[in-house]
Amino acid sequence: MKINQLMLFGIFFIGISSIEAQEKTSLTLDEAVKLAWEKSNDVTLASTKVNTKKYELQSVKNNQYPDIKVSGQYQRLTKASIDMPNQGENASLASPDRAMLGMANLSLPLFAGFKIQNSINASDNLYEAENANAAKTKEDVALRVITYYTALYKAQKTLDVLNENQKSAKQRVTDFTELEKNGIIPRNDLLKSQLLVSKTQLSIDEATNNLNNINFYLTTLLKMDPSTKLQVNEADFFSLKTSNAPTSDALALENRKDLEAIRFQQKASEANIKVARAAYYPTLALLGGYTALDLKDIITVKYAMNFGLGLTYDISGIYKNSAHVREAESRSLEVKNTEAIMTDRIKVEVQKSIEDYDLAINQSVVYDEALQQASENYRLVKDKFDNGLADTNDLVEADVEQLSAKINTAVSKATIIQKYYELLSVSGQLSQSFNLSKI
Repeated sequence: MKINQLMLFGIFFIGISSIEAQEKTSLTLDEAVKLAWEKSNDVTLASTKVNTKKYELQSVKNNQYPDIKVSGQYQRLTKASIDMPNQGENASLASPDRAMLGMANLSLPLFAGFKIQNSINASDNLYEAENANAAKTKEDVALRVITYYTALYKAQKTLDVLNENQKSAKQRVTDFTELEKNGIIPRNDLLKSQLLVSKTQLSIDEATNNLNNINFYLTTLLKMDPSTKLQVNEADFFSLKTSNAPTSDALALENRKDLEAIRFQQKASEANIKVARAAYYPTLALLGGYTALDLKDIITVKYAMNFGLGLTYDISGIYKNSAHVREAESRSLEVKNTEAIMTDRIKVEVQKSIEDYDLAINQSVVYDEALQQASENYRLVKDKFDNGLADTNDLVEADVEQLSAKINTAVSKATIIQKYYELLSVSGQLSQSFNLSKI
């Protein structure tokens, strides 16, 4: 590996670190997820949508209750001319100057082709679907937090390794400067060691820039002061037991909230078909009313009550409604096909996550072995260099190899945890894992 490959480490890994002079805010992964659930705009919006569906459901349920309407009128009248020719020439009536009318009507639906109950079933399933969507939103937000959190950890560990290596590189420059002054090594070797310090500093600067970006993303998601410098908790990456990781798509097909939402939408669409078919049936309602009338000095009506049944049948709807029924059936078929597509997609996501999780575990083992090999190789090359059996290129290359191995080992444990949580997410178990074992 050449010296200039060191530059790639700060780019390939998300190297991030806090400004040492500024106080850091310690934040566990559990605290970050809980804070995101409380503060996230996405979670708030999802909860608002659930409340909207709840109110819509209540509104539909109100259709099964009677409608009661009360109206009243009070009118001032001018002197009216009232003729009653059938009552004789001398017949006359007083001229009223006011009129009062009061009415109360009641209508209670008895039968509407099962439209009311099916409408309630449809709205109830849409409400449950929105609940499932809200739960999926919480999982998505939690996974975003985990992604930023693990990136922050990887970055901080990477920068720690770079800073540690930079100290060694600077000390080497100091040693080589004395050796060059005494003519023990050529000036070219000194320049190579100085170049390594410069390249390492570029990697550190790149890492610090990435730190500021990722730290800002996470604090913004958590609604914290953007100037806050977060410090992750290493225990979150080494105390978590991952032995219960899902090994198939069975849990996902049972617990994925987005799939659950589609299933509730399918039930709602089936209920909407029945709602559309309700137009084929007549509607029957219980009717009742009360009327009071007072036309001054002419007539007074009290206790005029009525009750009975009302029947309505839209004959033309028998022919016109078939299009609405076919529309509802087509929408139901759309949802059914969507469920099938999502089921296949979930199977693919789970399989990929299982493979990625296993790969992260295997890579971690290899990285541990590589670190031991790189450390031993550097020790041997350093001994040869001190004894004049190796040149500066060999020493710098061995140093860079060791640095790469240290970075890989530092971040591999966090990668395992990240892939584990991603596997829980695609299996529909992420929120549950925090609710039961974390919160």
